[in-house]
Amino acid sequence: MAIKYVPEPFRIKMVEPIKVLSREERERKIKEANYNLFALSAEDVYIDLLTDSGTNAMSDKQWSGVMTGDEAYAGGKSYYRLIEAGRDIFGYDYIQPVHQGRAAEKVLLPFFLGKGKFSISNMFFDTTRAHVELAGARAIDCVVEEAKDPAKRAPFKGNMDVKKLEEIILEKGPENVGLVIMTITNNSAGGQPVSMQNMREVSAICKKYNIPLDIDAARYAENAYFIKRDEKGYENTPIKDIIKEMFSYADMFTMSAKKDGIVNMGGLIGIKDGKAPVILDIKANCISYEGFYTYGGLSGRDLEALAIGLYESIEDSYLEYRIGQMEYLAAKLDEAGIVYQSPVGGHGLFIDAAAMFPQIPYYEYPAQTLCIELYKEAGIRTCDIGSYMLGNDPDTGEQLKSQFEFSRLAIPRRVYTQAHFDVMADALIAIKERASEIKKGYRITWEPPILRHFQAHLEPIE
Repeated sequence: MAIKYVPEPFRIKMVEPIKVLSREERERKIKEANYNLFALSAEDVYIDLLTDSGTNAMSDKQWSGVMTGDEAYAGGKSYYRLIEAGRDIFGYDYIQPVHQGRAAEKVLLPFFLGKGKFSISNMFFDTTRAHVELAGARAIDCVVEEAKDPAKRAPFKGNMDVKKLEEIILEKGPENVGLVIMTITNNSAGGQPVSMQNMREVSAICKKYNIPLDIDAARYAENAYFIKRDEKGYENTPIKDIIKEMFSYADMFTMSAKKDGIVNMGGLIGIKDGKAPVILDIKANCISYEGFYTYGGLSGRDLEALAIGLYESIEDSYLEYRIGQMEYLAAKLDEAGIVYQSPVGGHGLFIDAAAMFPQIPYYEYPAQTLCIELYKEAGIRTCDIGSYMLGNDPDTGEQLKSQFEFSRLAIPRRVYTQAHFDVMADALIAIKERASEIKKGYRITWEPPILRHFQAHLEPIE
């Protein structure tokens, strides 16, 4: 039976030529990069799936907005357009632009977290975990058990384990839990969505113990699509209404707009209560770190493009195509018996590298090994979401063991076509066929203390 590919709901007006290096050239390039995919030159990559953050293709309307962006230092019209869009979509009183998601975390999180404090999440991604730790606090993951079995197909595997959440709050003491963060979709768990019911239950627990609730909203539109498709009672609810309800259960949000904002640069902070004292603190931090609060480290053209992109990302035809791309690739992997976090998530395929290479222990980084093999095989650049990315215990310095050893194929929005997806599938199938021949993984020869995977040097273990 033929696998259906959802046709693109757009035409292509401009193309960017890309080249394919030979196998020998790729092996030399990755060695010169110290086996770190981030250190590769982008022009030496054929299909770039390192991230879906800021790598998207903007629409003609967005590019038109770039030309009309108001570059006023304070109070430009593009700022007000973005604020109006944010209030309309999310239903929050206060919207603060920043230059990207980690800037939102740097500006906001220190007001709630410090030494002796804890933050609990359905799962922290790398930069959020880092900013929790930089604030002096400690991060605790609390994802549902179903997510820990990639081969198990279950809806809403990104959910918070509600029972465990309350147990952790009582164990640590409610006064010591500075912030609960719900990541939608749950990136580290494989782009898995959070249900509305789960959001509602987590919100109730936070209110019970007077703990503020923050949404990490990078992929808010994809999460809303899954709710509409898979959660009973929301089949006929407009995407925009689903978003508004979900955000109504939280007190604030931080957002990398480089994902579901479909832009190349941008981020947002949202505060539900327009009179909250923290707003003055946000403005002060923004002025110190990002620039004046009406531009937040962004040019007027960035603000304009984001105001448009927020609406484009919630269009039904776009979301059907977006998730359809993932399902097309996933179906090909199903046919080949390749294990991934299933069902497929919203922004990429998370391949279970531990299942691909059972002979490679976590401290030899099986997911990073698969990422390197994909580059060697077909010039595909991907990212480790496993023990290599997780890093070391901030207190003991010992290597942490991740709950998952995923190699993430993060798919940029509106960039690659069906033929590119076929190349991805063929490369994974070829690696699977010779997986038993790869006996060893990699060791780190140098690493920085924070977010090591961006810069670390590795070498193969002979």
